[in-house]
Amino acid sequence: MKNKKVTLNGWLKGQLRNKKFKKEFDAEDIRARMALMIAKRRRKLHLSQLELAQKVHTTQQVISDIETLRHPNITLITLEKIAHALNSDLHIAFQPTHNG
Repeated sequence: MKNKKVTLNGWLKGQLRNKKFKKEFDAEDIRARMALMIAKRRRKLHLSQLELAQKVHTTQQVISDIETLRHPNITLITLEKIAHALNSDLHIAFQPTHNG
């Protein structure tokens, strides 16, 4: 009997049918996208994590933790500070979910 190959996308598609998994996945997806946007903008401005941290009045470790998803709970105030330090506007929007 041949082993059926499972791709990551195929496995994920199946897992996302589980409501609890999907809820947790969506929460992490938001954090991951935010972290990537921060790191991308920081690099575009040729800022090190330390330089960004100094502008935000925090430590380099906090910036690293945010960018690598190790920071457990980033606040809106911190996001606003980061956006300002990155010469950016922070936009938050509510969009209807697929089920309503």
